Amino acid sequence: MPTLVMKFGGTSVATLDRIRRAAKRVGVEVAKGYDVIVIVSAMSGKTNELVGWVGETSPFYDAREYDAVVSSGENVTAGLMALVLQEMDIPARSWQGWQVPLITNSAHSQARIEEIPTENINTKFAEGMKVAVVAGFQGISPEGRITTLGRGGSDTTAVAFAAAFDAERCDIYTDVDGVYTTDPRVSPKARKLEKIAFEEMLELASLGAKVLQTRSVELAMRYKVKLRVLSSFEDNDETAGTLVCAEEDIMESNVVSGIAFSRDESKMTLISVKDKPGIAAAIFGPLSEAGVNVDMIIQNIAEEGLTDMTFSCPTDQVKRAEKALNAAKEAGVLEFDELVADTEVAKVSAVGIGMRSQSGVAAKMFKTLSDEGINIKVIATSEIKISVLIDRKYMELAVQALHDAFELEKA
Repeated sequence: MPTLVMKFGGTSVATLDRIRRAAKRVGVEVAKGYDVIVIVSAMSGKTNELVGWVGETSPFYDAREYDAVVSSGENVTAGLMALVLQEMDIPARSWQGWQVPLITNSAHSQARIEEIPTENINTKFAEGMKVAVVAGFQGISPEGRITTLGRGGSDTTAVAFAAAFDAERCDIYTDVDGVYTTDPRVSPKARKLEKIAFEEMLELASLGAKVLQTRSVELAMRYKVKLRVLSSFEDNDETAGTLVCAEEDIMESNVVSGIAFSRDESKMTLISVKDKPGIAAAIFGPLSEAGVNVDMIIQNIAEEGLTDMTFSCPTDQVKRAEKALNAAKEAGVLEFDELVADTEVAKVSAVGIGMRSQSGVAAKMFKTLSDEGINIKVIATSEIKISVLIDRKYMELAVQALHDAFELEKA
């Protein structure tokens, strides 16, 4: 039988009624002849509650026990989903990560998937099981301990299962009905996309779009897994949602496919850094070791042997960055006069595979922002992306203006 992977996020399984609704969707696919692997998240709010309990025990908790606690939310959902499916006379059983087994490395709370053997589940499919309900977000380490894949890890679980089982498709059910040109709450003109290329979705996910976890898109692109993003609260037909697929599967697309944004960005500047070989490594080595996610980087032209170095990072990592850089200065590894943090900025990005073959996108973006009186603090580009840092108070205005300028409301 062909295999289909269906993933239900926390809002889709937040109550027993919603689990029943999700189970009916699974039943429809079983009736079409699929063997179905259902990946479930914890019920909405449960993971945060579990994380809070762990934090209350100690700020220096054992990461292995953290994983044991926070992974339990998915176990509950998987069991309940299997029970509901059984009540519908659909042969189903629940699977925890260690039972599959989904094998990861030993990086607790941020584990990476290393292997998903298919024998155990395929044996049960051959014996008549129609639905395997798998607890997302979790696996087992080589030491035999429960691991978790990081927040949003159920998306990654779903894509990994689709790749391992050579599934026909991976359907991600969430509280939105697809991928939009931007957040509809910011721009009422936002339009749902029928298709989007893996590269575009990867950029949008990494730049602030919350629809899919970045690692799940990376996996889908690597293994050519077709992803479909759908709403669990609406009736869906074969054309519903947004298909995330290879670029060659899209006949024609706009130059810019979407405008992404991230509110919680900060700009940090090292003033009067001694300019010498290895200075970038001396700055970004300690930041990497401290777990600071650096994005945009700008180095000014050196004058009299001194330069300024600016970079952006998430606002909640500013204190960590300051501690790492000041420690490097005290250790004599790094020389600078001052470290300045601007925590009132936002990142706005234009993304589109059409940028590869059409010029003028940057010019239009910069002129649009200029016409709105918005000053650009930092610019970063890639083959299919242009990102700018601006004052946070202008973020929504910038998103709306750029959405209009690139006419994204038009198909």
